[in-house]
Amino acid sequence: MKTVILAGGLGTRISEETANRPKPMIEIGGKPMLWHLLNIYSAAGYREFIVAAGYKQEVVKEYFHQFYTYNTIHHRSSDRANDNT
Repeated sequence: MKTVILAGGLGTRISEETANRPKPMIEIGGKPMLWHLLNIYSAAGYREFIVAAGYKQEVVKEYFHQFYTYNTIHHRSSDRANDNT
């Protein structure tokens, strides 16, 4: 089942935090709020996400592109290291 997350608000009431990044990318505990939402849904068994981003959507795309790239490369490196033992 696909999960749709609406993440396009301007965050005008928290404008000091959203001048350079969209509201879903405000950090809580060192990770963006959107990351936490995806993890919560993932823990409940949801695996396919559609993020409807609007304001500064390029920030969201770039973060998750880098996150996916880093974790994919790191995971593959760990698998190779474990294969050699």
